[in-house]
Amino acid sequence: MKISSILFFSQSIFIMAILFTGVYYRKIKTKHIKLMGTGIIWDLILILQIELTRHAINTASKALTNPMILNIHVSFSVLTVLLYFTIIPTGLSLKKGNENIRKTHRFLGVTTLTSRTLVFITSIMVYFLN
Repeated sequence: MKISSILFFSQSIFIMAILFTGVYYRKIKTKHIKLMGTGIIWDLILILQIELTRHAINTASKALTNPMILNIHVSFSVLTVLLYFTIIPTGLSLKKGNENIRKTHRFLGVTTLTSRTLVFITSIMVYFLN
């Protein structure tokens, strides 16, 4: 296993732990916001690290020649980033007291965490199947 793979995988484990801990503390608003914000920001930084070291966008653009599991992984990765940018505004709206958005935020939260979990699982599969 390459050192970069170990570093990326280790970060991913910590990010997942932070996000799941953030969900656990969802009823304690200040902890929830800090944990989820930290997890999301760290995840976006991880994506940037992967792009800068592995040229992930260039690799992903070769979808016709990539293994199917890599294309699935990339799809979940893109979906997760898009979901991050939809859940952040609903979270900020909730923080300001807009309770009307709570159901939408909860749905987006479950969807985002599911997508991020699938990114984690498929990253393991990409590594071991290639």
